[in-house]
Amino acid sequence: MLKSTLVQINPTVGALQANADLIIEKARIAADAGAQLIIFPELTISGYPPEDLVLKDHFCADCEVQLKRIAKELPPEPYIVVGAPVFRAGTKYNAAIVFHGGEAIGEYHKMLLPNYGVFDEKRLFKPGDTSLIFVMNGKRAAVHICEDSWFPCGAAVERLNNENIDLLINLSASPYHRGKLNHRIQTLSETAKKLGAELLYCNAVGGQDGLVFDGASMVFSSNGELCARAKQFQEDLLYFDHGGHVENRKELSLPDLEEVYTALTLGLRDYVNKIGFKRVVVALSGGIDSALVLAIAVDALGKERVASVTMPTQYSSSCTLSDAYEMARILDIEFYEVPIKPLYEEFKNSLAKVWGSDKKPGLAEENLQARIRGNLIMALSNEYGWLVLTTGNKSEMAMGYCTIYGDMAGGFAVIKDVPKTLVFDLCRWRNEQSDTPVIPPSIIERPPSAELRPDQKDTDSLPPYDVLDPILMDYVENDMGIDSLTAKGYDEALVRRVVNAVELSEYKRRQSPPGVKITPRSFDRDRRMPIVNQYRN
Repeated sequence: MLKSTLVQINPTVGALQANADLIIEKARIAADAGAQLIIFPELTISGYPPEDLVLKDHFCADCEVQLKRIAKELPPEPYIVVGAPVFRAGTKYNAAIVFHGGEAIGEYHKMLLPNYGVFDEKRLFKPGDTSLIFVMNGKRAAVHICEDSWFPCGAAVERLNNENIDLLINLSASPYHRGKLNHRIQTLSETAKKLGAELLYCNAVGGQDGLVFDGASMVFSSNGELCARAKQFQEDLLYFDHGGHVENRKELSLPDLEEVYTALTLGLRDYVNKIGFKRVVVALSGGIDSALVLAIAVDALGKERVASVTMPTQYSSSCTLSDAYEMARILDIEFYEVPIKPLYEEFKNSLAKVWGSDKKPGLAEENLQARIRGNLIMALSNEYGWLVLTTGNKSEMAMGYCTIYGDMAGGFAVIKDVPKTLVFDLCRWRNEQSDTPVIPPSIIERPPSAELRPDQKDTDSLPPYDVLDPILMDYVENDMGIDSLTAKGYDEALVRRVVNAVELSEYKRRQSPPGVKITPRSFDRDRRMPIVNQYRN
């Protein structure tokens, strides 16, 4: 009877020696537990996605050094499958290497290279054209890498159709978005049934720039049944006895809001830790967006690593200011108040020499306040080495309802892919997880406002978010044009207003910090639109 282990780990892009050390450590743990087959995720040696590092020949050469090293240091008895970029005869491949007995006994090159959404693999690699099948404990095992198994009728699966394999091993680094896990389960189940073989799917976990890998590695029976599943959003070793006892639990999926919140915390934590920041800072306005970002930051990093500052103006209400103080008190974080009214008046006095002393306040004055705040929080970042977390959400980023060099100034935009309606849902969910709310309920109940002019409300400039967000989802994520949107029942004038705002704001989004991807199409890597663009359907 065969005992397998799916080793779901969190490598770091470019940390070649540390990644190899992690592979060796976890392989020894699995071998000591009796594993005869040990599987690691896609491109574990390099971390995923390595992007243009792969174009550097010396990077691939350094990956090869680690492959040769682990061949000697991995436990010799099990068959161990590891992902790495390789450089063979002038060509680079996304590869899976099979180790046994202190040497590499086989190498598979990924056949289907994704080149859509967040993926650019055709830029980096050449596709393989040969299957790899090896015999282990009397079982015929084939190897796939991620996309190869995503198309049950695709070339990579068809090549195995008449090979009578017992096992299909899939090394993956599949990024998270809402609904992705169910899609994986359905697709991989179909592939297992198509081949009549058990399918062992080992996915990466952790954050890399704006991507989050959620793990949830899985084993499917030859009839497509999900037999076992690893934990989601954390490192795990999934042990599986083929034809015998399943040592690990069959993990249940997280509820939707918990899944999204956990993805945001993991994405932030790994971005901060892998880059090497000790602390972060949040501009806490007393509004709902900064409240959610602050809660995520404390949950991700701990209160000792989070600072906050509120920067009120004459337009800030006593309610928002008191809520900012209250939330900082509840979370017990370092907190400062830096009023900006004196600076705002100085700026206006200086600018009056250009635009005159009798100018009526308008958008320039509103944005000036945001830019003063951006300068102040970046000064704190420079002085103390804090990473600034910006607080804009996807709805605002889509419509350009944000100030470039103002509230967009910072190092990581935690909720930039979170629609405003989802911001409210996540805040309510987070409060339900504690005996007492961590986000003052008045923050959630108050109509959203930038508070940059008297009695300002977001609805002065934007449609209500419950009306806006469905249009944005259909336009940005579902690629529907104006005609399709109006045919669906949306008001045509509103659709045209939204579409125009989205396209005119592309230049702002190009200059925004990276943020965590949680929707099928984020503004960071999934959607690549020209800045100069007059097409509106």
